[in-house]
Amino acid sequence: MKLNKLKSILIIFLITLSVSAGYAQTSYELNTGWKCAQAGGVEKNGYELSDAKFNTAAWMPAVVPGTVLTTLLYNQKVPDPFFGMNNQKIPDIYKTGPAYYTYWFIKDFREAATQKGDQVYLNFRGVNYSCDIYLNGHKLNKTLQKGMFLRFNYNITPYLTKNGNNRLAVLVYPTDVAGNPNGGQGGDGTIARNVGLQYTAGWDWIQPVRDRNTGIWDKVTIQKTGPVQIADTHIVTLVPGTRLPDGPQKPALIQVSAELKNATAATIAGTVKYDIAGKTISKKVTLGPGTSQTINFADHKLQDPKLWWPNGYGPQNLYDVKISFVTNSQRVSDQRVLKIGVRQLSSEFNEHTGSRQIEVNGQKIFIKGGNWIISDEMLRLSDARYDAEVRFHRDMNLNLIRVWGGAMIERPEFYDACDKYGLLVFQDLWGSGDCNGRWQDPMKLDDQWTRRKYPDDHQLFLRSAEDQIKMVRNHASLAIWCGGNEITPPEDILTSLRDTILPHLDNTRWFVDYSNSDSMSHNTFGGNGDGPYGIQPLSVFWEHRTFPFNSEVGSVGLSDYESLKRFIPANNLIPPVFDEATGKTTTDSVWDYHKYIGYDTSINKYGKAKNAEDFAFKAQLVNFDQYRGLAEGFSSHMWDWYTGFIIWKTQNPWTAMRGQMYDYYLDPNACLYGLHNGSEPLHIMYNPVTGMVTAVNNTFKARRSMMLVVKTYDMAGKENLLTQVFADIGPTTSKRYFSIKNEIDKLAANEGVFLSLQLLDEEKKPITENLYWIADRSGNYSGLQKMKQSDLLVKARWTQARMVEVTLENRENNPPAFFNRISLVDAGTQSRLLPVFYSDNYVTVLPGKKKTIIIDCKNIGGKSNSAIAINGWNTGQRLIPIETN
Repeated sequence: MKLNKLKSILIIFLITLSVSAGYAQTSYELNTGWKCAQAGGVEKNGYELSDAKFNTAAWMPAVVPGTVLTTLLYNQKVPDPFFGMNNQKIPDIYKTGPAYYTYWFIKDFREAATQKGDQVYLNFRGVNYSCDIYLNGHKLNKTLQKGMFLRFNYNITPYLTKNGNNRLAVLVYPTDVAGNPNGGQGGDGTIARNVGLQYTAGWDWIQPVRDRNTGIWDKVTIQKTGPVQIADTHIVTLVPGTRLPDGPQKPALIQVSAELKNATAATIAGTVKYDIAGKTISKKVTLGPGTSQTINFADHKLQDPKLWWPNGYGPQNLYDVKISFVTNSQRVSDQRVLKIGVRQLSSEFNEHTGSRQIEVNGQKIFIKGGNWIISDEMLRLSDARYDAEVRFHRDMNLNLIRVWGGAMIERPEFYDACDKYGLLVFQDLWGSGDCNGRWQDPMKLDDQWTRRKYPDDHQLFLRSAEDQIKMVRNHASLAIWCGGNEITPPEDILTSLRDTILPHLDNTRWFVDYSNSDSMSHNTFGGNGDGPYGIQPLSVFWEHRTFPFNSEVGSVGLSDYESLKRFIPANNLIPPVFDEATGKTTTDSVWDYHKYIGYDTSINKYGKAKNAEDFAFKAQLVNFDQYRGLAEGFSSHMWDWYTGFIIWKTQNPWTAMRGQMYDYYLDPNACLYGLHNGSEPLHIMYNPVTGMVTAVNNTFKARRSMMLVVKTYDMAGKENLLTQVFADIGPTTSKRYFSIKNEIDKLAANEGVFLSLQLLDEEKKPITENLYWIADRSGNYSGLQKMKQSDLLVKARWTQARMVEVTLENRENNPPAFFNRISLVDAGTQSRLLPVFYSDNYVTVLPGKKKTIIIDCKNIGGKSNSAIAINGWNTGQRLIPIETN
């Protein structure tokens, strides 16, 4: 018996070993060791260049993934276009012609010829705009490979060398139409004749990208499989009913399909299967020679699922799903590992607000979103940068990112981060009202009727859409497909997307025909259906009713002095001067080139700026107040006036000076923390027009037995209790309590006043608190300008988790320690360490109170030579050492 048992174990072990080893299923990037040269200076053709005998020693090192411009910058052939006026020194393709930016790229790599049945694929995830591809003296593409947003791959198994030394040569051509960067939105508009990036011809928040991002801009990989490849997968999760994040869950349905391709001349039989939560679902398959099949699995009932929720509403649970094909000889031919979130999306038209509302797992979600352009204008994309940027949006207490239509369908790594942090995604397809003809525009070359037909190649647009939809459709965060920014695509494209492509490829998401469509946000006010932009009186956000699901509403976004110094030459660090008599602003040329948008009278209310540093600090006060007020005003009318709002915009892919919560270098400004405050899930707030104290609850739980405490503090720190009362609030609603306008007007009349609002739990601990600085009767902050210094106590220590805990304590009888920026810096250079993540910032500490800020710096290694820099309105600038445990 023992011998038989041993034989059985051995047989099981050998079968397991055979299945787990299988064919060579690996994938790796070709992301180092590339060389390049301007095509006009190369006399050889692709057949010769892809022969290893050709000497590339004189060629430049190339950045791949990257663009021609990133390579030129890497080799110091051009100045940094993000600094000063350097971008003007770089030749623009419109003037040079396309040949100037047409380049050969060469990569040598090791990959041995395969054993019987093994296959090797060369995969390109993005080339801008077209290319010819050669490997070991063979041309792989029969016709010109064209399309910035098309993945393409080649089975290179027959072309690999016996000795394993291979050479790849790629000739990359720029966009068909470069467009004239004449200062218009998208330049003269002809950039939109391509299926590509419209912003590269310039916009009112960015200067032109000189090569229009020509290059092998996305990943190049080598993939090794057995005879059968898993080409595409589609996973749909259905969560019936209305759910809550907590407690046991009724089952969810998992629907999986996979496209299999047999690359061989033989019939292959086997099993395709997937694993989820310890369960395996399988199906027998036979594939004829050279054929493809889409396999649909039977629905799987997932018991007690851990659901995925948007940020602020519940956890972002993710499941690993492994899909594999195993031949009848028990060899794994190919496998994919995916992370999925189990959730169900739906939407319906809210007749009361006149707008669409989004629902997740049966619960309506009030949308608090930000508009996203692209992570880097030169397409220097990375997992780490995506993670940091999306995390910042999480920290703003937003729950949606809209990817704007003048850029691209974002990369899977962006969606990974959105899945992780709970940011729903509103994904535009390629098009904009500016370039595609919605308005008359004297800056445009073609008339509106002509532009309305852009792009030139409609079939390329549709093929690209099909491919990119397949690329990202398995992500839990992807919530909405949109036909374009502020305009629908041409009718044939629109109907194909709406009636054929999306129903076939991705039929569980809402498709809106364009970003401010009446089907999304019914426009009863006239105009474009979005905005306003720029600095607004806070009363506008609270009392001026605007579009019910506003896809673009926003304000300023100038970062602080440390940020400005990174890209503005010292001689140009001159603050703008606003002339109240003429209403005009005098702006330095570099500020103007980097798209400064006026703060006008807002700075002077805090006292005339002494210099650029003082101007930028006071701008942070405006930033915080503006974005807190925007979030509060919209949230106060949720489900009554609004089903959501999306800020224009929350990030910059270049060193611009508007519409950003953090700068290009990932340094946050006060906009981020104003939003962090005003958008928190349970929030107490003050209407500056009516004086109404209001709470908003963006959670699914009712809250009871809370003590609402209302206090004021004068400029010297004297406390005054106005009232305290027990309060409650239902789930997903806002509630008005009482007005304190008369009291606040009286107390603020002479110098202004601080208003403190708190909701305390039954243990008398703050659930939410909010501090306003209220202007005097003239609308100025005269009291702030006369505040005495506060000797704020600051301590910092490393925690066991290699984070930094900063404690701020203000003594009794001190004035408020107002508006303190905390920064983690290098102790030697005192330059900020980036990116790091603060639990809060730009904080005020009231007399006798203490605040604690946690700094997460694990992503930069928690550097031991760090210190804390603090800069406040009336606390000065100091450097604080960090104590070790």
